[in-house]
Amino acid sequence: MKSPLLKVLCLLTVFIVPGAWACDPSKFHEPTVEHDVRQTGVEEDRNTANLLIVGGTVVTMDTQRQVFENGAVAIVDGAIAAIGPEAEISNRFLADETIRVHPHDIVLPGLINAHNHAPMTMLRGVADDIALMDWLEDYIFPAESQLVNPEFVRTGTRLAALEMIRSGTTTFADMYYFEDDVAWVVSETGLRGVLGETILDNPTPDSATPDDALAYTEAFLQKWANHPRITPGIAPHAPYTVGPETFRKVAKLARQYNAPLLIHLAETSDEVQTIRSQYGDTPVGYLESVGVLGADLLAAHAVWVNASDIAILAKHGVGLVHNPESNMKLTSGAMPIAQLRQAGIAIGLGTDGPASNNDLDMFGAMLTGALLHKFVDNDPTAMPAVEVVSLATIEGARALRMDDAIGSLEVGKRADIIIVDGSSPNLVPRYDLYSHLTYAARGHDVKTTIVDGQILYHNETFTTLDHESVLSEARKIASRVRQVLGDR
Repeated sequence: MKSPLLKVLCLLTVFIVPGAWACDPSKFHEPTVEHDVRQTGVEEDRNTANLLIVGGTVVTMDTQRQVFENGAVAIVDGAIAAIGPEAEISNRFLADETIRVHPHDIVLPGLINAHNHAPMTMLRGVADDIALMDWLEDYIFPAESQLVNPEFVRTGTRLAALEMIRSGTTTFADMYYFEDDVAWVVSETGLRGVLGETILDNPTPDSATPDDALAYTEAFLQKWANHPRITPGIAPHAPYTVGPETFRKVAKLARQYNAPLLIHLAETSDEVQTIRSQYGDTPVGYLESVGVLGADLLAAHAVWVNASDIAILAKHGVGLVHNPESNMKLTSGAMPIAQLRQAGIAIGLGTDGPASNNDLDMFGAMLTGALLHKFVDNDPTAMPAVEVVSLATIEGARALRMDDAIGSLEVGKRADIIIVDGSSPNLVPRYDLYSHLTYAARGHDVKTTIVDGQILYHNETFTTLDHESVLSEARKIASRVRQVLGDR
């Protein structure tokens, strides 16, 4: 560590000799974060930013798909105040903190995981290589009934938060139990979350009856209604676990509080057969009949949908989530994404929960999503790289009805930003940005994660989580999971 005097001399040199470094900034404790030293003079005419990101290639994902080589982003009060060439932005702003990005690094919007069950990190790997209904009924539901409590949920969500922050996810949509505890973790870690309390007709870990679940949910909606990074919602589990009466109550409550609905929909062919035998309709038709479909609904999977279903989903403005990895692992099938997109339906990308994926790396979901459709359609032009990156950013924001605030780097939007290390061996050389982000990048290539202008992760350091403490608590709960599952 350099002496305080030498640090000051280094910083002064930066301002006295513009564009020159007297010392190697990598020798400092925070190697690429600089704190502003204000001077009198021309600098007084410049605007003040809380955080300035300068250098690297800035990928905006705006409607024009603008890319700024040697770009910069100015952040004020958690929002993007300016974006453009480094020379222009640096001349306009002084900053309390500055992140100097390596010329080869990539700055882009934070990734949006549009379908997740974050606390299920604690069930990662407990029941692999099993069909969906066997997985649910023989393993997951019984395990959850014995294991899931507020401690389980908070620890599992903190572990998920570590993984998501480390791999570049800044917003996630969640469905689970004790969602109030998920919200607490989101609040403390700095992430952004759309959080749905799960409702089934059967008893759940936090509710004995559907009415109990609805009462819990209403209190949850009221409690978190005004949080700047949390959108509380309701998550009726699936058409095969929720009956018409409960669905109607759920829809009424959601509209009373203007809350989003999250659901699993048409995930398997078995689901289609079950709903057809019970209600004489497709899962999509069934949801329409009970008044659940609308622009406030985010439906995961939508694998087994026909042309009529697609027309109904488009008519109601339903948002969908593609989960290629869990769908492949559970052999659920492949979402007909080309037909759904052609119908104008907003589609995001999700990992699904870590018990059915088994990770929360959105770069992995991007790669799998791109390859899956090329293989299924026997068409190498299916799912071009730029479209895949869109699904993980701006299209995911549209599916969540949050594209006015997140999903792209534009003035006025929230400063949810990640920086990818362009010097990683797997990213050298670089000819096409979107190709690299889709086919070559991995979550471990993320070096900085920012949400609402707050740095959550930078150069292998978490700012809102104690990495080792989270891992220790997770391992303690894992021992209890082993006891409950036994030889299963």
